[in-house]
Amino acid sequence: MSKGLFITLEGGEGSGKTTMITRLSDYLRERDIPYLLTREPGGIDIAEKIRSIILDPEHTAMDARTEALLYAAARRQHLVEKVIPALEEGFIVLCDRFVDSSLAYQGYARGIGVEEIRSINLFATENITPDLTLYFDVEPEIGLARIAANQGREINRLDMESRLFHDKVRSGYLKLVQSEPERIKVIDASLSPDEVFCSLIANLRCVLKDI
Repeated sequence: MSKGLFITLEGGEGSGKTTMITRLSDYLRERDIPYLLTREPGGIDIAEKIRSIILDPEHTAMDARTEALLYAAARRQHLVEKVIPALEEGFIVLCDRFVDSSLAYQGYARGIGVEEIRSINLFATENITPDLTLYFDVEPEIGLARIAANQGREINRLDMESRLFHDKVRSGYLKLVQSEPERIKVIDASLSPDEVFCSLIANLRCVLKDI
């Protein structure tokens, strides 16, 4: 079986990417296209345990570099245990977040440095890069308002960060888009859900011609 496709979805808090990746998985299933839906940090038992540590609202004392290393550790185990085997079997892997999240959140917003975070993740991933990344762009004010309005969503440690932090995250993502426009495609996440999904499918056709 031929090599699969690695597609990641990125965005700030409340951008709607998690909703869209679920909708996309339904779309692929209806067309009998083999896929794997997963997320970071998480996706497997070890990484989910690391996720619970990273996102626990009580862990406000966590150092920024500790946070970055935990993300990289979860990412490594997730890759070798779940993502790489699925790609080798020819699946389309849909992953909610990947290295770009670390670059935007820890590299830019935490101020650790993009190259420092990139170096950590090159070691963790052995330079595995998505075939396509869909970045859901929305003003932080809109995203945070969506979170506040969604009473069923669990509030995590990142949701508690300042507005300035979320502004920096968005700026970080937009700089990544500028640096890799061929891989990272921007979707206007302020539009209606149907409009966002149509844009998602249009961009996905860059790597999947038959959908």
